[in-house]
Amino acid sequence: MSYGLSKFIKNLLPRRLFYRALLIVAVPIIVLQLIITIVFFDSLWIKTNKGMTRALVGEMKTFITAYDNGKYNNNDLSGLFSIYLDLNVEYKDGQLFDKSSNERWFSPIDRTLRRELKSNIGNGNYWFDTTSYKELLHINIKHNNGYFEFFIPKDRVASTSARMFALWITLPALLMITIAIIFLRNQTRPIVNLAKAAERFGRGENIDEYRPSGALEIRRAGLEFDKMRKRIMRHLNQRSEMLSGISHDLRTPLTRLKLQLSFIKDKELSKKMSLDINEMEKMLNEYLKFTSSSYLEKNETFDISELIDSTISKYDNDNISKELIPRVYMNGRKNLIQRSLNNIIDNSIKYADQIKLSLSKKNNNIIITIDDDGLGIPKNEYQNVFKPFYKLDKSRGDSKSSVGLGLSITSDIIKSHGGNIVLERSPLNGLRVKIFLPL
Repeated sequence: MSYGLSKFIKNLLPRRLFYRALLIVAVPIIVLQLIITIVFFDSLWIKTNKGMTRALVGEMKTFITAYDNGKYNNNDLSGLFSIYLDLNVEYKDGQLFDKSSNERWFSPIDRTLRRELKSNIGNGNYWFDTTSYKELLHINIKHNNGYFEFFIPKDRVASTSARMFALWITLPALLMITIAIIFLRNQTRPIVNLAKAAERFGRGENIDEYRPSGALEIRRAGLEFDKMRKRIMRHLNQRSEMLSGISHDLRTPLTRLKLQLSFIKDKELSKKMSLDINEMEKMLNEYLKFTSSSYLEKNETFDISELIDSTISKYDNDNISKELIPRVYMNGRKNLIQRSLNNIIDNSIKYADQIKLSLSKKNNNIIITIDDDGLGIPKNEYQNVFKPFYKLDKSRGDSKSSVGLGLSITSDIIKSHGGNIVLERSPLNGLRVKIFLPL
């Protein structure tokens, strides 16, 4: 129960650091302002409003009592109350105030006025309107065969300090939250930049000189990331240089062996040895492709639909069909994507007759599907075939035709672009390869 509640609360909370930090800063300010506002309205504004309303109703009762006393001229009495108490009153004899009520149940003024009139005048003996006039209250009080009609300024029952208080309590809170947003954005920007740099580096993109910024802890994390990046780049460069040297050193004796084979009189032996040398060259090329650094190629925006179409056209194979949506653009390393497509198509051509490629978009992903009608791959081998140098049963074909690096290279290329590659059973009863790439 508690775990479900905790998970529900976590789902409600923002996921980004900036909004979480803003929540930590803003919520206490808002709660404090609400508490102060409630205390003010309860202890000061509402009580002040109640006292002013009670005094007004008392003055109205005093006027009615004096009116009934008869010691004063009624016109003079109305004039005195109008001059000294700001009560504009007129008695309308022989008339009934049959008017619809315009009371607002959510208004503190209406609630207080209704409560005081009900307790002092009696239910059904009064009518008031606080909305028809901007600066006046309209109150009718039943008396004998008619009613008294009062027009009273609203400031007699409402304190003007409430608006000033609301203004002064709202503006500083908004100002503090705005300042907090500015400072929090400046503090979270270095973290966002570090995350973007790490993401780009993970995808194999070339990163310009990274400059750590922000708080001391963030700077330290940025410096350590930059040191790690430089160590990895140095290691990759050393590996590339070493492989280039190995490639040069191995190709030279292989070339000499080929030349020497031409002088061997036994043609059958020469042919067998030549096949072994060609296989060694092929394996060497595969090793170099697998271990070569992809960081040397820069990202570019290209039309992957056009790339797939041109790749299929180069094979000039009528058994390869396509179903592509036009003008699908992505950012990545074009040559590496083409290499991964070539690896998959080459495998399909080797083991199948019919091949179908399709391209589609879903949400923010590009989906490339390659179906064939070949022998397929057992479900329990789907993950193993992506391992370097892993090959299935020798009965699948000529074991010397590859060294088991094609799908490993393809998987590395796709994942370095932030995508994924999965294997499934094809509708053509062969293998289906699905490639997911981010737009």
